[in-house]
Amino acid sequence: MSQTASSLLTPEDKPIKKAINSGALLQQTLTTMNEVILGKEQTLRLALTCLIARGHLLIEDQPGVGKTTLSHLLARVLNLDFQRIQFTSDMLPADILGVSVYDQNSASFKFHPGPVFSQMVLADEVNRATPKAQSALLEAMEEYQVTTEGETHPLPSPFFVIATQNPSNQIGTFALPESQLDRFLMRLEIGYPDHAHEKELLKGRDRREILRDITPIMTPDELLIIQQSVSQVHVSDTLIDYLQKILNVSRHSPHYRHGLSPRAGIAILRCAQAWAVLDDRDHLLPEDIQAILPATVNHRLQPSAEFSGQDNDEIASHLLTVPLD
Repeated sequence: MSQTASSLLTPEDKPIKKAINSGALLQQTLTTMNEVILGKEQTLRLALTCLIARGHLLIEDQPGVGKTTLSHLLARVLNLDFQRIQFTSDMLPADILGVSVYDQNSASFKFHPGPVFSQMVLADEVNRATPKAQSALLEAMEEYQVTTEGETHPLPSPFFVIATQNPSNQIGTFALPESQLDRFLMRLEIGYPDHAHEKELLKGRDRREILRDITPIMTPDELLIIQQSVSQVHVSDTLIDYLQKILNVSRHSPHYRHGLSPRAGIAILRCAQAWAVLDDRDHLLPEDIQAILPATVNHRLQPSAEFSGQDNDEIASHLLTVPLD
């Protein structure tokens, strides 16, 4: 496996030998999620796809549309340890990673892990923190470890970051640099509910009460088994050629300032394989690539000046027209 491809995996990628019905577990997980967050089936499916592909998720949307609820929901149904980090302008890297404190009994410094040492971390309003604090997540997201004061500390497995950010036009935000955006496998928007589902939401129980009553669907070990199965989804040479056409079009199209990198191509392939796993299939279809393409590339591509003003969905629309043959 190439260095780039292996960076999508955890360092401790040891096989877990146990038979599970992954298809049934995943469908039950999606069903439970759709009972909590109403009318957002596609968004929830993409979020779960991102997780089983071992990526990190960025959710950009207005306050109050369910970004935090989605994070709590995923942690609950998958029975993962969960920590929420509220990013603010005065946050320091040590507030995220942890700090070494002098222990008088041992006459030495002892490392006290920060909230990033959890299986699922919600980096809430990540673009309200300064770039220095934002960058503290980079090594954790890429290497699944934290290095501080010369010592390296492994993060738990599975490890998954969901970062939320408010639209960049709001007051008090610091835009994420492209290098950090690329660490996120997907970027999603939740959006407002339609009229019928919003009415059901207003008349129903508080979402926090429903979350407390949810029984976990699977264990972390079962999730690891499903994550490891993603790479086993068969990809034909025809679909590899199709993916390369998409990458090539992005690099030469006047729609974009610059094209998709090889790492972006690996990300698209990994997400498409995870999408196939959700359908309980062991082979990839062109529709799998098309389904995940917008969420996987919309934060990696910048429209050229001629095509500025496009929203996230429109950015990827040109690539969806690339023919298979």
